[in-house]
This record gives sequence, C-alpha cells and structure tokens, in this order.
Amino acid sequence: MVKRVRRASMVMLVFTAITAIWGGAGLMYDPSGDYMMMSLQFLRHSPFISYFIPGLILFIVNGLLNLVAFVLVLTKHRYYPYAMVVQGMVLATWLSVQIIMVKVFFVPMHLPYYIIALLLVTFGSLIIRSGQK
Repeated sequence: MVKRVRRASMVMLVFTAITAIWGGAGLMYDPSGDYMMMSLQFLRHSPFISYFIPGLILFIVNGLLNLVAFVLVLTKHRYYPYAMVVQGMVLATWLSVQIIMVKVFFVPMHLPYYIIALLLVTFGSLIIRSGQK
C-alpha cells in the first residue's frame, strides 16, 4: 500500500509544482494578469495592486516547495511523509486565503487542488501512522 500511496503522492506533488511554477511565472512575467487572462478586478479586496507578489508566492510556496517534497518522497527521505502532510496543508491554506481575498470560488479550478491537498495530508498521515517508510 505504501508504494502506491507514494507513487500517487509523487504524481500530485509534480502536478501541483508544475502548474504552480507555470502560473506563478506567468503572473510575475505580466503582473497585470493579461498573460494569464486574469483581471486585476480579482485583487480589489486584497492587499495587492498587481499579481507579481501573489505570483512570486505561488511560484515558491506551491511550486518550488512541492518539488522539494517530491524529491523527499522520491528518495524516501525519513521525513517525506511529513513533507506530504505539510504541502497538503500549505496548498489548502493557499486556496482558502485566495478565495477569501478574491471573494470568488472557481469550482472547476479549486476543487481538484483541494482534493489533492486532502489526499496529500491523508496519505502522509497514513504512512506516518503505519510506521512504514
């Protein structure tokens, strides 16, 4: 079971990392949001005037840190289940803060990422509880 859970987690971590790096880079490249087809109106309830800072945070926190977690899972580092749990929690927090700030819930976009977050936390917790690494 642990082998399958690890493989599924690696897929989710890489998927999240790639999409976050792409999205974050796009927002930093064009902070107006035009390149990513996002209106600055989404930021009207947030502390940001452009997408640069949110893009940078997305790039680092959900992009690069997911790649780090992926490497930990791939190499079976002793703390890899904790990295899975942390990244799942970080992703869920990112999504929740984003929804609160923009005051819009994009069901097609957010739901799969919430599911990934839940699965990462669940899978990491199962591995921690099982004692198998």
